[in-house]
Amino acid sequence: MKLPLKWLGLICLLACLNACSFTSRASLKLLNKSAGEPPYDMIVVPGVPFEDSTWSQVMKIRVYWSKYLFDRGIAKNVMYSGSAVYTPYYEAQIMALYAAAIGIPPENIFTETKAEHSTENIYYSYKKAKRLGFNRIALASDPFQTRMLRKFTRKKVSPEVGMIPMVIDTMRAMEPGMMHPAIEFEKAYKPDFVPLTERESFWQRFKGTQGKRLDVEAYK
Repeated sequence: MKLPLKWLGLICLLACLNACSFTSRASLKLLNKSAGEPPYDMIVVPGVPFEDSTWSQVMKIRVYWSKYLFDRGIAKNVMYSGSAVYTPYYEAQIMALYAAAIGIPPENIFTETKAEHSTENIYYSYKKAKRLGFNRIALASDPFQTRMLRKFTRKKVSPEVGMIPMVIDTMRAMEPGMMHPAIEFEKAYKPDFVPLTERESFWQRFKGTQGKRLDVEAYK
């Protein structure tokens, strides 16, 4: 029997063990629904820490998922979101560099660099996208994170935000053709970096994860 790819296997395991993850069937249904509707003006892709001078498997699949949605015409633009949280690189800018390297046109790539938690990724990105004049907005991430953010997004952001969780089988089919480009990651470096764990206590970070420390004045 063919063994699953390492990074796909991890996500599949999370999907099986955690009830808060979209199933493959549900993810495919949401993808097909999105494909049958007008394209989203913007999809939001939450960030992942960058370390060891290369992208992680999680970052890779999130960036490639956004490219798949862009190439299919489901999304017109992509906004990567993430500050320099645990490593001295702006996650959004790193992902944007990789996105451009694998073929998404730079003019269709946007970044949001304030968010330090998943809830903030969608909250701040939605506000920035709206300020820039984009109306139809969706969250595009792995099945676990997308499901985890769905309730928060509907309640605190907007019930109109779409959900497009990654389809595992689609990513498996894409894997052989995935590139591993080199980027100028120094461009995303934050000189005055202090990790979140040194700036906030555990309980402050926990409240941030729950979306209870949002800057409501951001991107007005």
